[in-house]
Amino acid sequence: MHSFILQAQPSATPQLLILGGMIVVFYFFMIRPQAQKAKKAKKFQEDLQKGDKIVTIAGIHGIINKVNEDNTIQIEVSPGSFMKIEKSAISLEWSEQINKPAVPTTK
Repeated sequence: MHSFILQAQPSATPQLLILGGMIVVFYFFMIRPQAQKAKKAKKFQEDLQKGDKIVTIAGIHGIINKVNEDNTIQIEVSPGSFMKIEKSAISLEWSEQINKPAVPTTK
């Protein structure tokens, strides 16, 4: 004869809670900040105007000469020398860096 011992089945609830917690952490530390950064970059690109100093992701510095309707801009990289580039090629971080006011150094 076989004797059967009833064993309690392990609950899946703690594993589901851990998985849910990992998803929440992943969202708040990776997905949400990236979405906010993309939203900020899009707003920056939409607000570009003639005369703004910019830096491209390739490191080219220039001043916006013309904003075109086809999502491109014309920049002046040196007096009389112009380039047509995509708005998406402008670096938000580097452009903000060159446009922030100089902080006076005190000794």
